[in-house]
Amino acid sequence: MATARTNPAPGSIAGTIAANAARLSDALDSHMRNSFQPESRKRLRKFHPSEVSELTGISLSNLRTRHQDGAFPEVETDARGRRLYSAEEIDAIRHVMARTGRNGDAYLPGRREGDALQVISIVNFKGGSSKTTSAIHLAQRYALRGYRVLAVDMDPQASLTTMFGYRPEIEFAAGGTVYDALRYDDPVPLSQVIRKTYFHKLDLAPAGLMLSEYETETAYALQHKIDPPFTGRLAIALEEVEQDYDLVIIDCPPQLGFTTMTALLASTGLLITVVPSMLDVASMAQFLEMAGETVRTLEEATGPTDWAFLKYLVTRYEPTDVPQSQMAGFLRSILLDQVLTTPMLKSTAISDAGMTQQTIYELDPAQVVKKTLDRIMESVNGVADEFEQVIQRAWGREVS
Repeated sequence: MATARTNPAPGSIAGTIAANAARLSDALDSHMRNSFQPESRKRLRKFHPSEVSELTGISLSNLRTRHQDGAFPEVETDARGRRLYSAEEIDAIRHVMARTGRNGDAYLPGRREGDALQVISIVNFKGGSSKTTSAIHLAQRYALRGYRVLAVDMDPQASLTTMFGYRPEIEFAAGGTVYDALRYDDPVPLSQVIRKTYFHKLDLAPAGLMLSEYETETAYALQHKIDPPFTGRLAIALEEVEQDYDLVIIDCPPQLGFTTMTALLASTGLLITVVPSMLDVASMAQFLEMAGETVRTLEEATGPTDWAFLKYLVTRYEPTDVPQSQMAGFLRSILLDQVLTTPMLKSTAISDAGMTQQTIYELDPAQVVKKTLDRIMESVNGVADEFEQVIQRAWGREVS
């Protein structure tokens, strides 16, 4: 039911817009290719021993000892003789520790027998609340921590997909996105659109502009009672790949339409991002009111929504900004422990990395001011680690 596209007249406003889009697309494609030379695809950097220690919980002394006694595989060293670890090598070390270390289960934090797949939607009604930034950093952090992660891009703008090094308007113009698994006319298995990424243990279900058709098609499907309805389409699609993952992290569009509701109703938990300003908090209040009414209506037809948790994440936070601090305190006074203790700070490191579609985990530490990188890394890791405890509790595990 996708609408056919016609070529606009060269002298029309539509023609100008189309020409501008083509020029920008070509320029961005050239920019990305230059950024990722000599490979046309992104590659993940290697990690220093201190980073491996932080990710795994293995002390630096134990890391050295285990290499010396041959328990750990040999890895690359730099010009100064320091070891450098790929994500795959970190994962191999984690499995060695799971077999031979004390409290071995701690090194494999993912699902165990009887644990449900955790599907987490990251949402907000307003753009600019760092949904995509939060989604990709959490997904990458958890993959590095040893979880099997599927990132699902449910936003037709496809910012999450772009961050993984794809050009959606070029590479997925003919299909191959999550839309193909959700559409009402001959949907494909979700496994057919999932892409392996350059991050070990992190896969992507990409998005593209065609996903916007899902809104129109769902309205048509409701009128004509086409099954399964939107309320279960993503949940059904995920069933096919459920055993392959521990976590699914969904980046939702910044509006409460059928696409967002499809994601919410497939989720086991929600993370709502909010910038601590009056306008953003007022917008979030509207979102919550609309979402609450919509979910209540849907529950009358489909039964109770089974969310294990609902958390709020303060984003783009500047500790020295007094009004922001006051608004963050106001949020905590109203929403109490639903608000994560650790905020995600506003940082030039994140914005600078985004210029080349990178995250702070991908940046070469030597190319960033250490103090700046350490500050934002502490913030993002703190957010991820605190939220990881929420996930572990959803599996019924006690977290110290």
